[in-house]
Amino acid sequence: MATMSEPLAVGDVAPDVTAPLVRPDGRTADVALSALTDERPTLLAFYTNDFSPDCMAEWCSFRDYGWFAHDERVQVVGVSRSHAATHKRFIDYLDLDFPLYADRDLALARAFGVDYRTFGLFRRSKRSVFFLDTDRTIRYRWVGDHPLDPTRDQPPLEEIRAAVEDTLDEDAGPETFGFE
Repeated sequence: MATMSEPLAVGDVAPDVTAPLVRPDGRTADVALSALTDERPTLLAFYTNDFSPDCMAEWCSFRDYGWFAHDERVQVVGVSRSHAATHKRFIDYLDLDFPLYADRDLALARAFGVDYRTFGLFRRSKRSVFFLDTDRTIRYRWVGDHPLDPTRDQPPLEEIRAAVEDTLDEDAGPETFGFE
Protein backbone atom coordinates (compact mmCIF):
# COMPACT_ATOMS: atom_id res chain seq x y z
CA MET A 1 0.00 0.00 0.00
CA ALA A 2 1.42 3.41 -0.95
CA THR A 3 0.61 6.69 0.76
CA MET A 4 1.38 10.14 -0.61
CA SER A 5 0.26 13.75 -0.50
CA GLU A 6 -1.74 15.54 -3.21
CA PRO A 7 0.40 16.64 -6.21
CA LEU A 8 0.57 20.30 -7.17
CA ALA A 9 -1.86 21.23 -9.95
CA VAL A 10 -1.56 23.15 -13.19
CA GLY A 11 -1.68 26.84 -12.27
CA ASP A 12 -0.02 26.36 -8.87
CA VAL A 13 3.29 28.11 -8.24
CA ALA A 14 6.00 25.66 -7.27
CA PRO A 15 7.88 26.44 -4.04
CA ASP A 16 11.48 27.54 -4.36
CA VAL A 17 13.31 24.50 -3.01
CA THR A 18 17.11 24.14 -3.03
CA ALA A 19 18.91 20.81 -3.49
CA PRO A 20 22.24 19.53 -4.84
CA LEU A 21 22.19 19.61 -8.65
CA VAL A 22 24.59 17.38 -10.58
CA ARG A 23 25.37 18.76 -14.04
CA PRO A 24 26.44 16.60 -17.00
CA ASP A 25 30.01 17.95 -16.70
CA GLY A 26 30.17 16.54 -13.15
CA ARG A 27 29.91 19.83 -11.26
CA THR A 28 27.63 19.65 -8.23
CA ALA A 29 26.23 22.61 -6.30
CA ASP A 30 23.18 23.47 -4.25
CA VAL A 31 20.81 25.16 -6.71
CA ALA A 32 17.45 26.76 -6.01
CA LEU A 33 14.65 25.83 -8.37
CA SER A 34 14.17 29.56 -9.08
CA ALA A 35 17.74 29.74 -10.41
CA LEU A 36 16.78 27.21 -13.08
CA THR A 37 13.42 28.71 -13.98
CA ASP A 38 14.91 32.22 -14.10
CA GLU A 39 17.10 30.95 -16.98
CA ARG A 40 14.25 29.40 -18.97
CA PRO A 41 11.18 27.20 -18.56
CA THR A 42 12.03 23.91 -16.87
CA LEU A 43 10.65 20.40 -17.18
CA LEU A 44 11.15 18.53 -13.89
CA ALA A 45 11.01 14.74 -14.18
CA PHE A 46 10.73 12.90 -10.86
CA TYR A 47 11.83 9.27 -10.77
CA THR A 48 12.63 6.78 -8.02
CA ASN A 49 16.36 6.09 -8.29
CA ASP A 50 19.32 5.76 -10.62
CA PHE A 51 20.17 2.44 -12.26
CA SER A 52 16.79 0.76 -11.71
CA PRO A 53 15.70 -0.76 -15.03
CA ASP A 54 12.52 1.36 -15.28
CA CYS A 55 14.40 4.59 -14.55
CA MET A 56 17.13 3.73 -17.03
CA ALA A 57 14.43 3.18 -19.66
CA GLU A 58 12.83 6.53 -18.78
CA TRP A 59 16.07 8.51 -19.05
CA CYS A 60 17.14 6.71 -22.20
CA SER A 61 13.78 7.65 -23.72
CA PHE A 62 14.29 11.33 -22.79
CA ARG A 63 17.82 11.19 -24.20
CA ASP A 64 16.88 9.30 -27.36
CA TYR A 65 13.76 11.35 -28.09
CA GLY A 66 16.11 14.16 -29.05
CA TRP A 67 13.67 17.05 -28.81
CA PHE A 68 14.17 17.31 -25.04
CA ALA A 69 17.94 17.63 -25.46
CA HIS A 70 17.91 19.93 -28.46
CA ASP A 71 15.14 22.48 -27.93
CA GLU A 72 16.98 25.37 -26.30
CA ARG A 73 13.71 26.97 -25.13
CA VAL A 74 13.30 24.47 -22.31
CA GLN A 75 15.60 22.58 -19.97
CA VAL A 76 14.97 19.08 -18.64
CA VAL A 77 16.02 18.32 -15.07
CA GLY A 78 15.69 14.99 -13.29
CA VAL A 79 14.86 14.57 -9.60
CA SER A 80 15.43 11.46 -7.52
CA ARG A 81 16.55 10.41 -4.08
CA SER A 82 19.86 9.05 -5.40
CA HIS A 83 23.15 10.45 -4.08
CA ALA A 84 25.07 13.07 -6.08
CA ALA A 85 27.92 10.59 -6.67
CA THR A 86 25.44 8.05 -8.03
CA HIS A 87 23.94 10.73 -10.28
CA LYS A 88 27.42 11.42 -11.71
CA ARG A 89 27.86 7.74 -12.56
CA PHE A 90 24.29 7.54 -13.96
CA ILE A 91 24.83 10.60 -16.19
CA ASP A 92 28.13 9.18 -17.47
CA TYR A 93 26.77 5.65 -17.94
CA LEU A 94 23.78 6.82 -19.99
CA ASP A 95 25.59 9.78 -21.61
CA LEU A 96 22.86 12.19 -20.48
CA ASP A 97 22.82 15.89 -21.28
CA PHE A 98 20.44 16.61 -18.40
CA PRO A 99 21.26 17.75 -14.86
CA LEU A 100 19.85 15.73 -11.98
CA TYR A 101 18.76 16.94 -8.54
CA ALA A 102 19.88 14.73 -5.63
CA ASP A 103 16.71 14.98 -3.53
CA ARG A 104 18.07 12.95 -0.61
CA ASP A 105 15.55 14.25 1.95
CA LEU A 106 12.72 14.31 -0.63
CA ALA A 107 12.17 18.03 -0.01
CA LEU A 108 11.48 18.59 -3.72
CA ALA A 109 9.18 15.58 -3.92
CA ARG A 110 7.25 16.76 -0.83
CA ALA A 111 7.04 20.33 -2.20
CA PHE A 112 5.45 18.98 -5.40
CA GLY A 113 3.26 16.46 -3.53
CA VAL A 114 4.76 13.39 -5.18
CA ASP A 115 6.46 11.76 -2.20
CA TYR A 116 5.05 8.50 -0.95
CA ARG A 117 5.87 5.46 1.11
CA THR A 118 5.76 2.17 -0.69
CA PHE A 119 4.24 -0.52 1.53
CA GLY A 120 4.22 2.14 4.25
CA LEU A 121 8.00 1.84 4.64
CA PHE A 122 10.24 3.19 1.89
CA ARG A 123 10.04 6.87 1.00
CA ARG A 124 10.48 7.81 -2.64
CA SER A 125 9.28 10.07 -5.44
CA LYS A 126 6.34 9.04 -7.54
CA ARG A 127 7.18 9.11 -11.24
CA SER A 128 5.89 12.47 -12.44
CA VAL A 129 6.64 15.40 -14.74
CA PHE A 130 5.99 19.11 -14.14
CA PHE A 131 6.58 21.87 -16.69
CA LEU A 132 7.33 25.22 -15.00
CA ASP A 133 7.42 28.58 -16.68
CA THR A 134 9.92 31.27 -15.68
CA ASP A 135 7.66 32.30 -12.76
CA ARG A 136 7.62 28.67 -11.49
CA THR A 137 3.94 28.39 -12.43
CA ILE A 138 3.06 24.82 -13.34
CA ARG A 139 1.86 24.79 -16.95
CA TYR A 140 1.69 20.99 -17.39
CA ARG A 141 1.57 18.05 -15.02
CA TRP A 142 1.70 14.30 -15.46
CA VAL A 143 1.68 11.97 -12.47
CA GLY A 144 1.95 8.22 -12.89
CA ASP A 145 -1.03 6.30 -11.56
CA HIS A 146 -0.05 2.62 -11.63
CA PRO A 147 -2.27 1.14 -8.89
CA LEU A 148 0.38 -1.04 -7.23
CA ASP A 149 3.77 0.26 -8.30
CA PRO A 150 4.02 3.96 -9.32
CA THR A 151 7.56 3.33 -10.59
CA ARG A 152 6.19 1.34 -13.57
CA ASP A 153 4.54 4.27 -15.33
CA GLN A 154 6.50 5.87 -18.17
CA PRO A 155 5.97 9.57 -18.99
CA PRO A 156 4.07 10.15 -22.27
CA LEU A 157 6.81 11.92 -24.23
CA GLU A 158 4.65 13.00 -27.19
CA GLU A 159 2.01 14.46 -24.87
CA ILE A 160 4.66 16.26 -22.82
CA ARG A 161 6.33 17.68 -25.91
CA ALA A 162 3.01 18.91 -27.33
CA ALA A 163 2.07 20.57 -24.02
CA VAL A 164 5.47 22.24 -23.72
CA GLU A 165 5.39 23.47 -27.32
CA ASP A 166 1.82 24.76 -26.92
CA THR A 167 2.83 26.65 -23.78
CA LEU A 168 5.97 28.10 -25.35
CA ASP A 169 4.06 29.15 -28.49
CA GLU A 170 1.30 30.68 -26.35
CA ASP A 171 3.86 32.62 -24.30
CA ALA A 172 5.59 33.88 -27.45
CA GLY A 173 2.37 35.57 -28.56
CA PRO A 174 1.06 35.80 -32.10
CA GLU A 175 3.48 35.82 -35.01
CA THR A 176 3.89 39.39 -36.33
CA PHE A 177 6.19 38.55 -39.25
CA GLY A 178 8.34 41.58 -38.42
CA PHE A 179 5.43 44.03 -38.15
CA GLU A 180 4.65 45.47 -34.74
